[in-house]
Amino acid sequence: MSAVMDARTRLVATFRAMADAGLNHGTSGNASVRLVGEGTAFLVTPSGRPVETVAPEDLVAIRDGHADGALEPSSEWRLHADLYAAFPEAGAVLHAHSSFATALACRRQDLPAFHYLLALFGGTTVRCADYATFGTQELSDAAVAAMDGRRACLLANHGMVVHGRDLSHALLLAVQLETLCEQYWRACQLGEPVLLTDAEMAAAQAQFDRYARLTGNPG
Repeated sequence: MSAVMDARTRLVATFRAMADAGLNHGTSGNASVRLVGEGTAFLVTPSGRPVETVAPEDLVAIRDGHADGALEPSSEWRLHADLYAAFPEAGAVLHAHSSFATALACRRQDLPAFHYLLALFGGTTVRCADYATFGTQELSDAAVAAMDGRRACLLANHGMVVHGRDLSHALLLAVQLETLCEQYWRACQLGEPVLLTDAEMAAAQAQFDRYARLTGNPG
């Protein structure tokens, strides 16, 4: 199997895993994977196709802003392209309209440091990007800004986006972010959650870094 065909197969499997995890429903959401050795070129899921109908040959290659495929690329292909350009460490990008992340995004609020696992995303918060119409350069610009120093952000009145070193890592982060959004929502039903301090979050990050050194897993 060629490297590109392998990437196509893995991307379809990840896109379906997003639906199985409840991150997306119907035709919502999209996913991409960087093509190794081709700079910022990537494969992205097609526009308006139910996940169960998407096959490896339906994926669209984007190279230098030009689409190569029988189907139209996701309307959010610019978002994916700009994230790969802004974050060289990103090997995969996932965008979802998951219930709890979207609920918080509709409040246009950051996810604060209520739990130490937020350190997985590169900071003390997961920021909420400014609102912009879906599929536009303005949305892409807002997401890139919100993800400065981060692996994820919420998209105001829209959903979430994450990038990971590969598809497995990106899926893990997307599932973890939705879980944290649900936990924060539930904690808020009992009152205002107690937030961790910057020092406590830094200590958690140091523990993650230590674990990464011991296991060889960058987290």
